[in-house]
Amino acid sequence: MACENPKDCCGGSCLQNKLPKRSQDVVERVENEPVWMTSHGNDASDDNDDPNKCDKHARGVCCRELKGEDERDLWIDPDTVSDLVIGLSDGLAVPPALVAGLAGLGDSKLVILGGLSEVLAGSISMGLGGFLSSEAEMNHFKYLRRVTRQRVARSCAGEMEREVHDVLGAVGVSQELSNGVAAQLSQLEPPAPPQPPSFLRSLAIKFGRKPTPLPTTNLRWSDEHGLTAFLLKYGENVEEVPTSKLIKSALTVGMGYALGGMWPLLPFFFIEEAHEAFRVSILVTGLVLFMFGVLKQHFTGGTGGVGGYLYGGVSMVAVGGLAAGSAYGLVKAFDTRE
Repeated sequence: MACENPKDCCGGSCLQNKLPKRSQDVVERVENEPVWMTSHGNDASDDNDDPNKCDKHARGVCCRELKGEDERDLWIDPDTVSDLVIGLSDGLAVPPALVAGLAGLGDSKLVILGGLSEVLAGSISMGLGGFLSSEAEMNHFKYLRRVTRQRVARSCAGEMEREVHDVLGAVGVSQELSNGVAAQLSQLEPPAPPQPPSFLRSLAIKFGRKPTPLPTTNLRWSDEHGLTAFLLKYGENVEEVPTSKLIKSALTVGMGYALGGMWPLLPFFFIEEAHEAFRVSILVTGLVLFMFGVLKQHFTGGTGGVGGYLYGGVSMVAVGGLAAGSAYGLVKAFDTRE
């Protein structure tokens, strides 16, 4: 919304209707104070020199402290949230389905043994899947970086300027400024890696005498700078996967699966009759599914408010209930006992 009064603006947006109550009190106090007591007096230059202080619009309210109604702090790393959602989702859907199927046989010990075996095997399998997935992503990035760097090294005049402008021009940067950015990035571009040797040549190098490596004293080049890094990050939308993510992803997915899979088994440890324990397990699993859906909706940046959180919880209960109900019905359909 355009501002009729420039004093209401901060970064081109009108803040007249967005100030919190506490900020409005500060605004009224600042307007009633003399000029020499406000931040626009002799202390303005000191505020501008301090990097820890944020910019303030004409009413004296810090722009950085203004937040929207549904703005929240997503303090968990998005990759961790994604791995945790994958593990917990499967853990709260697959083991309950198995428990539901085994509960139809009427033996709590069989449910516990089968459930624990499935949770253990599923946790290991999911953890290995997270590790291999991150490893494949890391290898894919290394391949793209090597190919892109070789393409940049053999590109003809003007080609890199056009590719840089394809990225920056989409957000409104002029051709002249894009050419300047391309020239600056080309000066920081590391040299292209040599072509990989053939299979026989690689064996000869591996088992032959290794040459003495040359000392690397030039620290100017970096994989994070230059045209290749720019084209990968902003053109291909891929980033380097750190090695630590492999172990982190494996542990997060595996532990998430184990944590989700243990909830439906808990009632069977305390209730001997399987059918009664299964009824309690349904309530426990449904409650955990609902709470997990609400937390997932919050920490993944989904629609907030009562409606958004209710949708996240109900959708998780529906998915888990469908899986568990299908397994229970299948076992009952093939159960031929009298």
